[in-house]
Amino acid sequence: MSCLKRYTAEVSAQKKRRRQRFRNQVFARDRHRCQVCGRQWSATDALPALGRMDAHHITDRSRMPNGGYVPENGITVCQRPCHHLVERYHQTGTAEPGLHPDDLYTKINSSHTAALAADQRNT
Repeated sequence: MSCLKRYTAEVSAQKKRRRQRFRNQVFARDRHRCQVCGRQWSATDALPALGRMDAHHITDRSRMPNGGYVPENGITVCQRPCHHLVERYHQTGTAEPGLHPDDLYTKINSSHTAALAADQRNT
């Protein structure tokens, strides 16, 4: 395997571990409960292949210096319909009532400032 292929494979593996750690931390903090509709899920439901739960980035990853993969920037949501509802803000700039990023941060006792600070420490 060439050096470039090994490097690319390692970077890909690191990103996968980072995403999984983020999901695990968010789901554990929220006790596998959707913070939008309140549905209780099990740890098994957190498996990405099942498509039942998601750890939503409250502030879009592109707007955080290190991608925002910190629990202070994540919230547990049902894949459908709740993730689509909170994602609408990222897509349109307009939030559903009660689902503005500030509202989501409040639900998890965080803030944009706290998420940004945690992300800056997470290099």
